Amino acid sequence: MQRIKDWPADERPREKLLARGADHLTDAELLALIIRTGDSSSKNSVVDLARGLLRRFGSLRQLAAATITELCEQPGIGPAKAAEIQAMFQIARRFSDQRLQPGNTYRSSTDAFYHFHERLCDYRKEVFIALLLDTKNRLIREVQISEGSLNASIVHPREVFAPALKESAAAVLFVHNHPSGDPTPSREDIEITGRLKSAGELLGIRVLDHIIIGNGAYISLADRGEL
Repeated sequence: MQRIKDWPADERPREKLLARGADHLTDAELLALIIRTGDSSSKNSVVDLARGLLRRFGSLRQLAAATITELCEQPGIGPAKAAEIQAMFQIARRFSDQRLQPGNTYRSSTDAFYHFHERLCDYRKEVFIALLLDTKNRLIREVQISEGSLNASIVHPREVFAPALKESAAAVLFVHNHPSGDPTPSREDIEITGRLKSAGELLGIRVLDHIIIGNGAYISLADRGEL
């Protein structure tokens, strides 16, 4: 197996990036620059190792969702390389994250999508979150209500509205993700939303929306007229 340092200079990932720019590198070449070294046991180059990872997981998006254990199942990837890969994707998420900060005004469902998409689109469990808002729809804070399959037992009005009452919130906005990537609301999503809206009316707290985050897409029940 030919080593990368034996390749022509214009084909080596680092030299190629320096000479032509990062946009001229393939996904495997970019990943190789993060991993840095190949698989000594098989004599595979670092680019071969990166290609193997992409074949195993299918895409960078799916690789980003892999756990440390899953990454380490790939020959040539140990805990150190797995940690580097996860750190790279976390930096990318934080760079593209457009989170609402306390005091920012919530204006539309698009705000919630940009606020949560990078955090939730690859998450393998359903997470139910409430945004607590003041009378001018400014964010007070966000609260994670549950993690796991969405059902009536874990998304109970008592658990949802307790922090809203504590913070004297005037309105709430609900967000959860669909690990399948399809944001289409389920029957239970709609039923839970209706029950929470009724509870909010009794407490004098407006329920502005329930937004479901998928992979690159979202659905707002308010925008669909279902709230």
